[in-house]
Amino acid sequence: MHALDVLGDPVRRRLLELLAAGERPAGELTEVVRAEFGITQPAVSRHLRVLREHGFATSRAEGTRRLYAVEADALREADDWIDRFRHFWVPRFAALETEIARGKRARREESS
Repeated sequence: MHALDVLGDPVRRRLLELLAAGERPAGELTEVVRAEFGITQPAVSRHLRVLREHGFATSRAEGTRRLYAVEADALREADDWIDRFRHFWVPRFAALETEIARGKRARREESS
């Protein structure tokens, strides 16, 4: 399965967003995702398994809890694919940065 196939599911993307803040217990992930998507605990477990099996997340046991964390290496495949299109928006971001700087400069000059 290609990285973008894994990331194409909104539940898996949300799980990764939650994990981006750091390691989290499976129960906490399940609670958030069930509330947001209205899916069952076994469905959340299946999504976590897909993330684990395709290298997007790791899990470890800590007592009776299972803790999940992002595995960033798998995201490189998606980034490599997206990189082919980056040239479409990088110049626009540079232009936006220039306009923001001009606006700040103009406000400073007005207040002086």
